Amino acid sequence: MLRQFRNLQLPLLRLNNGMFLKKQKESSVVYTVGAAVLKKIAEPIAVVTPEIRQLAKEMMQAMRYFNGIGLAAPQYGKSLRLVVFDVPAERNTGTPGEAFLLPKMPLAVINPEIVMRSSNLVEGEEGCLSVPGIYAPVVRPETVVFRAQTLEGEFFEYECGGLLARCIQHELDHLDGFLFTDRLAPDVERRVRGDINRLKSAGQSCNYRRFK
Repeated sequence: MLRQFRNLQLPLLRLNNGMFLKKQKESSVVYTVGAAVLKKIAEPIAVVTPEIRQLAKEMMQAMRYFNGIGLAAPQYGKSLRLVVFDVPAERNTGTPGEAFLLPKMPLAVINPEIVMRSSNLVEGEEGCLSVPGIYAPVVRPETVVFRAQTLEGEFFEYECGGLLARCIQHELDHLDGFLFTDRLAPDVERRVRGDINRLKSAGQSCNYRRFK
């Protein structure tokens, strides 16, 4: 999920702005819409190995490079239930989960799940590192009860609200093969459908990867 959002203008996607650059040496990569890995249900992680720790470190680097506040392992090309977050501490609305988790950012968690969603729905603009150039409003539950495990083995379960709750829902969708564009209202989806199709077409030339 992106750190900064545009206003709700649903701008036309521009494909000539360096979004897909082929480099001889990759410093960081994110897979984009059209990649098969983004449609898979990710596998749970049984043990935190050195390889998992290294993967989390690389994902955090990619998240920073692409100016994100969250990144799921499928976006990095790995179908695993691993997510990294870096939600700004100042976006705290006062829920217990924000009080516990925001001071720990950046944070990597394994096997995250949402165990409860509030019935109150709120609309917010979203963008995605895997859908570059497209921004749109998405309606989601205002708060969620979030359960996960840190790489250090600490289990937690807290109610989360605000931007953290939206980011959690956005990133966990990736673990189940969904993009935020799959959550759009029908009229909004129709308005961005052409942009999404052009993004998919552009991604074919670099195997649906963007480098930085």
